[in-house]
Amino acid sequence: MRIIDAQVHIWGSGKPSDHHRQTSLYSAAELVAEMDAAGVHGAVLHPPSWDNGSNEMAVAAAEAYPDRFCSLGWFPLNEPSERGRIDTWKERAGMVGLRWSLTRPGQETWHEDGTMDWLWPAAEKAGTPVATMAWRFLPLFARIAERHPNLKLIVDHLGLVRDGRGAGAFETLKDLLPLARFPNVAIKATGAPGYGATAYPYPELHDGLQRIFDAFGPNRFFWGTDITRMPCTYRQCVTMFTEELPWLKGNDLARVMGQGVCDWLGWHPKG
Repeated sequence: MRIIDAQVHIWGSGKPSDHHRQTSLYSAAELVAEMDAAGVHGAVLHPPSWDNGSNEMAVAAAEAYPDRFCSLGWFPLNEPSERGRIDTWKERAGMVGLRWSLTRPGQETWHEDGTMDWLWPAAEKAGTPVATMAWRFLPLFARIAERHPNLKLIVDHLGLVRDGRGAGAFETLKDLLPLARFPNVAIKATGAPGYGATAYPYPELHDGLQRIFDAFGPNRFFWGTDITRMPCTYRQCVTMFTEELPWLKGNDLARVMGQGVCDWLGWHPKG
């Protein structure tokens, strides 16, 4: 089974958010070493917005490791002069889509203040998937998905309450699960251990994970880690899904652990 991590960061400057490892450099080579030790074959890079050079770093990583990395990059949405970049975005090495966390200072209202309004039709026209941490505005996200049925959208980190733990993290399910009716919406099951209220294998999360999986199915539910902020080892992030969830097995497991996200993003690494 080929295992693809649906979200990891590398960076070369700036101050990471408090949730992440507090280092000014985390390189592609360092990440590859951790992936190899954990049995992870490839990953979707998410250039972090705290590093203005992170897109270039991701492109360089995809050039150096073309069968290990693709990327969901970003550019300043609040600068009209940048908008034309979406037309040629996927021509850059490894770039298969776009992603904004909407958590950095000044970005928190972009989804509702008009800043992002131009993006959804432009990305739909360009055939460029967009991911975001939509847990704060899931009803609005549903309207976006409905208006743009040919735009592939991804909800980051299971759509759970960002700082929630245990059952409290799943308070968004009443708004998240109805999104499954839109075939253009997928879920990144990334960072699950970070919502744990106990220790590995975080049994208090398993029922909620199964409810989300049952709604979206194996083709729209993508395992991943966001490893630089996880409270457990990389290998445990893998085995939590491959060994601790008895309802996830066979072809469904293979799709969740990598094939699904590759198909969704149109990335087909060799090997």
